[in-house]
Amino acid sequence: MRLVIFDIDGTLTQTMKTDEECFVRSLAAVCGFSDVDTDWSRYKHATDSGIFLEIHEARTGRLPSPSETSRFRHHFVDLLARVSSEAAFVAVTGAPLLLSRLADSGEHQVALATGAWRDSARLKMASAGLCYDDYPAASSDDAFDRESIIRLSMQRAAERYGSLGSTVYVGDGVWDARACRSVGIPFIGIGTGSRATRLSAEGVVCIFPDFSDTDLFLSSVYEITNVA
Repeated sequence: MRLVIFDIDGTLTQTMKTDEECFVRSLAAVCGFSDVDTDWSRYKHATDSGIFLEIHEARTGRLPSPSETSRFRHHFVDLLARVSSEAAFVAVTGAPLLLSRLADSGEHQVALATGAWRDSARLKMASAGLCYDDYPAASSDDAFDRESIIRLSMQRAAERYGSLGSTVYVGDGVWDARACRSVGIPFIGIGTGSRATRLSAEGVVCIFPDFSDTDLFLSSVYEITNVA
């Protein structure tokens, strides 16, 4: 039984740009922070909790309190909800069919490992017609760093599904590729244009624009996990 772990933003849902915009708008509205660097690859931990902590400490000289983090987080999620109510988020092409085929295959199990906070991840997936709670998952609620999030997702998958064989992670960011290299599991990239170029420069050799060719993607999962 192979485990396929998915990132969410930019991998299962087309929400990278909106998520970034809402995050930056919330930083300005709640904290008064402007001119934020949105190249998340430059941050120590490219997760919601990690980025917020790093920006807050850099701007104020101290870590945010739990109440400050909670206030920012609630504003951010409320803003995402307002945006999604105006126009629903969209799943990455082929993602719903792929998740369905994986669930029905008898050879694969699915888990989620996201740098987003759980409530924002759940909202974005629901708006795009997917269900976060269908799968064992780990998020930015659980850890600042992606390596810990991935390991916890694997642990929760084993607890739900029982014994698992090879694992592969599917994501769109260079931070995903780096985390997988650190954890020691194979990685499949999702991206086009500059995002695909950055993944390739990171050493990623298996990159898909989306999941429109489900058969080809599944054959790549099979080959990669067999090698692993």
